[in-house]
Amino acid sequence: MLDLSKKYLKDNMLHSVLSFSPDEVKGLSLKQSEFHYPPDDKLDLGEIVICFPVALEEAKKEGKRINAKIEELMLHAALHLLGIHHN
Repeated sequence: MLDLSKKYLKDNMLHSVLSFSPDEVKGLSLKQSEFHYPPDDKLDLGEIVICFPVALEEAKKEGKRINAKIEELMLHAALHLLGIHHN
């Protein structure tokens, strides 16, 4: 996750979640085997990458169950892939 942050966000932060559009996924420097593609090799929205250790730490700090935190991160990233961004 740190490598992705450095390369694509140009920061040195460990993020809990990142999302990549299909065009960005094609340019990822990671091995394709690290991403799970549908059988027809077509992506609808893109890829969502969650850093479980960071998500777990955030869930503990926020008093949430890890499943709820993962759901929150997935929704947040999916909204980004749909073009809905926060300030």
